[in-house]
Parts: sequence; structure tokens; C-alpha cells
Amino acid sequence: MKTESINAFNLGLSLRTTNENGQAFQDIPALWQQFMSQNIAALIPNRTEPAIYCLYTHYELDHTKPYTVIIGCKVSTLDEIPEGLTGGTFQSGTYVRRTAKGDLQKGAVVKEWQNIWAANLPRKFTADFEVYGEKAQDPGNAEVDIFIAV
Repeated sequence: MKTESINAFNLGLSLRTTNENGQAFQDIPALWQQFMSQNIAALIPNRTEPAIYCLYTHYELDHTKPYTVIIGCKVSTLDEIPEGLTGGTFQSGTYVRRTAKGDLQKGAVVKEWQNIWAANLPRKFTADFEVYGEKAQDPGNAEVDIFIAV
């Protein structure tokens, strides 16, 4: 298992959800819809790159219990947080990278998360995140890196 060391960052829209009863499968797409339709990325100050991140943090226990989702961008500082946005930080740590490939509209990322949940990784449940960079620009044939804290 190859691991990488990654530092903290993120600013964007947030919500608290759970995978129980499929709630996250409603909440997270709605948050994405709000992020994209309101062009939230353009409102984020101190961005360090164009990629969009989806951060999963503040796990109550593990992926079966409530957690916080923040969709936003990597920033250099959280000194300036516009109204309605949330800053998310977490301690740097060690991560395993997995890559979701395929059609984002047909659940490519969800399918990869289901593989991750079944993989029996030694997860820490501190902060996990997805990176929607250059390879995710074509939603029908995208690649999204998923980083899992271990």
C-alpha cells in the first residue's frame, strides 16, 4: 500500500450528513448543485489552484455515522472567509490514493467509495477528500483522485 503525506487546506460550502438510509446520496449531490450553480469557486479568496476538492471530515465514528462534507478549493489562508462559506482544516497526515474513473453522472465516484468501504483499509477517519482537477473536466470520461487517511 503506497501512501502520501498531505497538508491541510479547504474553504467552501459545507453540510453534515450520513450514509445511513442513503441520506448522503441526496445531500451531497444537492451540495454540488448549489456549489456549481452559484459559482462558489469564484467567490473563494486566496485560492492556490483551480481544482475543486470535496473534503470529508469530523467523522462521528466511521463512514456509517454522521460526518461533515466541504466542497471548495485549496486556499493559502483561512483569514478571509466570505459569509455563507466554511473553512475546513485538518492536520497533515498519510493518505492512500485511489482513482475513480468513468462517468461522474453515472456514479463513478460513488462506485469507487463503495470499493474503498469494502477494501478493509486501516482508515483513521480524520479527513478524506476527492480532487476534481484537469482530468475531471470531461464529466463523461473523468478521473477523480480520492485520498483516504490511514
